[in-house]
Amino acid sequence: MVAADETTEGNGSLLDGSSREDDRPFIEVSSIWKVFGRNPERVLLPEYADKDKPFFQSEFGNVVGLQDVSFSVNRGETFVIMGLSGSGKSTMVRCLIRLIEPTAGSVVIDGENITQMSDKELMEFRRGKIAMVFQHYGLQPHRNVLENAGWGLEVQGVTKEERNTRVRDVLELVGLAGWEDAYPRQLSGGMQQRVGLARALAVDTDIMLMDEPFSGLDPLIRRQMQDELLRLQTELHKTIVFITHDLNEALKLGDRIAIMHDGQVAQIGSPEDIVLRPEDEYVGDFTQDVRLESVLTASKVMVTPKATVMGHQGPRAALHTIGNGDGDAAWVVDMREHYLGLLTIANAERALRAGVRRLDEAWEYVDREYGAVSPATTFDELIPLAMGSDWPVPVIDDDNTLVGEVHRSALAEAIAETSSPNTDYEANAAENAALAAE
Repeated sequence: MVAADETTEGNGSLLDGSSREDDRPFIEVSSIWKVFGRNPERVLLPEYADKDKPFFQSEFGNVVGLQDVSFSVNRGETFVIMGLSGSGKSTMVRCLIRLIEPTAGSVVIDGENITQMSDKELMEFRRGKIAMVFQHYGLQPHRNVLENAGWGLEVQGVTKEERNTRVRDVLELVGLAGWEDAYPRQLSGGMQQRVGLARALAVDTDIMLMDEPFSGLDPLIRRQMQDELLRLQTELHKTIVFITHDLNEALKLGDRIAIMHDGQVAQIGSPEDIVLRPEDEYVGDFTQDVRLESVLTASKVMVTPKATVMGHQGPRAALHTIGNGDGDAAWVVDMREHYLGLLTIANAERALRAGVRRLDEAWEYVDREYGAVSPATTFDELIPLAMGSDWPVPVIDDDNTLVGEVHRSALAEAIAETSSPNTDYEANAAENAALAAE
């Protein structure tokens, strides 16, 4: 959002030439209803505004699949819609692109109102903007892996030579290089789902809709596919709407999660918000058995690095930096703050005695194998790393830039603080309302 003291032109752009377009949600869902049965519009009459799903079914015989659902999805975000059977999650994802026609409300994707498109416009929009991955892979048994993965491109009219080139690249990306000539019957369930994923990736759309894509897989294969999706997302930064009934899967994959119940959104928030700050009893019951270590991440406890030294500097400068940082080690970085390794005070003193002038000319004094983690690394992974070392754990972003460090004591304090999740839903809701009003 633009701050109140920023000057804008009439077209909504800042005077320095930047645009507010990136601040706008990529997907905006507003007051979506889906009512099944005769005369569904009567459910929307003002006099029934406070009624719920059982009322409409008993009084009118209408089944309310979605009731006034609103949410937004940011560009490049993995947004998980989660709920039990009958919660409305699969109905919602189909309403997003009008595979099911919503009864009321609007869906705007990248500035285009999907709910107002003609059938022809909608078809073109789906082909160019959105790819879908379902639980049932939909592979054609008479086509091999290369042909199945290229089906979306074939529908778009891409030439055989071009689509085969693109598909081979994607098959390598999802770990299926060498399987191009195999047929679906020759593949395991996990490999078939990889073909479905490759087919979606090959068309290179901005958005991927994934409706319980891993639900039919064995637990081990399912975890592998979740890891694969996380890996691909770090490379591709797609906008993903992911549907699941599995809370652990939602917590693992989602940047944000919407929990649905009886056709309504019960709560939207980060995995940490959902687990630590449930807004009602339903969400609280849903999350009460979640292990905090699987949800809390390095971003919650990392602090600014106390001591960093440039690779072109020498051990004397490093010892000065370590002393000022009131510690026993420093992180070695390059001119762009990219993480290079750990320099202990003992090794800095050894390097000084050896007459070393620049650390980047004497790497034997720097522990370049000292592993770093990302801000999204969970406590499950952090705790053994912290317990197994005398030094903090360095935190780096996707560009290998050093952004923080995690201390063992901070991990212990965070677990102690959150060991009793908030279950006072009314007080929590009041606090949230107060924060929103500020």
